[in-house]
Amino acid sequence: MKIKQDYLKGKSLFIVSLIVIGITILTVYFTGINYNRSLTSNLYLSLGIIATTLFLFMTYGLYKGIGLVDDFPKFRSFKKGDFLGTASPSFDTPSISVGDGIGGLVVSILLWIGMTILIIVFLVVLEAVFWFSLFIILAMLYWVFFRALKFVFNKSKDTKGDIGISAVYAITYTSLYVGWIFGIVYLTEILY
Repeated sequence: MKIKQDYLKGKSLFIVSLIVIGITILTVYFTGINYNRSLTSNLYLSLGIIATTLFLFMTYGLYKGIGLVDDFPKFRSFKKGDFLGTASPSFDTPSISVGDGIGGLVVSILLWIGMTILIIVFLVVLEAVFWFSLFIILAMLYWVFFRALKFVFNKSKDTKGDIGISAVYAITYTSLYVGWIFGIVYLTEILY
């Protein structure tokens, strides 16, 4: 007899994870307004909230037998090769001699207008690079988070209906996924 398995979409999971991160940030901020907690205390509180949420979510998903469906678009990777070029750019300061008199004044004004337009174009390009970088970071977070949970929920066929084994798997994977971050915060606190 084949067991019916429910599936959770990857987009929904990613949106929920962003909401949990937002709620965690707001919780740490609003509970810390009246207290002078250190940065490490805030990190411990944040990681504790995230670890608890992750544990409860994985326990519930494993107990109910939930699987994950990858419904995100596929990202194409760059072809192998030199993306930015091999030559290092030289940043020599340009020197333009415009001369004296009316001609030099007109050329200076035209150069000033040209440089202003160039700076505006540079800022627009810089903004586009920022948003593209943000998109890449979100795609990387999705891949890490989704792949990790997909690995966990592959066990859901074995744990469906058994709360004990679901909790054991959930606490093990929560310890693995969040424990190393606790370790980094702890080592940072000891070393500094």
